[in-house]
Amino acid sequence: MAVVGFNFTKINVDRKQPVTGKIKINNNVSIKSVEDHSIMFGKTKQEGLKFTFEFTSKYEPNVGDMSIVGEVIYINEPNKIKEIVSEWKKNKKVPKEVMTEMLNAILDRCNIQALTLSRDMGMPPPIPLPKVQVEEKK
Repeated sequence: MAVVGFNFTKINVDRKQPVTGKIKINNNVSIKSVEDHSIMFGKTKQEGLKFTFEFTSKYEPNVGDMSIVGEVIYINEPNKIKEIVSEWKKNKKVPKEVMTEMLNAILDRCNIQALTLSRDMGMPPPIPLPKVQVEEKK
């Protein structure tokens, strides 16, 4: 139903050698755990979940890597929360519509953080940035 919280719990960037030549960057996002997490809104208790995730960027050949770990707090109806937790415990899967919302929330925050970290560490950005091409008038 809604993402109501997001925070990073661990950030690690390691530049192993200077960036030279052609670099291949592999990005990945994975959900590491899903657990019950109730939230108090005033005097009202809302059923929720805490998704723990890891976002990684690996720079090849052996240039460096980046890892961002964090948590997303998600609320929904109590029966839907139970269904999601049950499916996670059985198959380590999350319903498609919930996974889409989680991954979009994670990528929105992690891509921005990864851009800043890559700039600060002198590494290429892990996602393609728009380029401007200027053409002369004829």
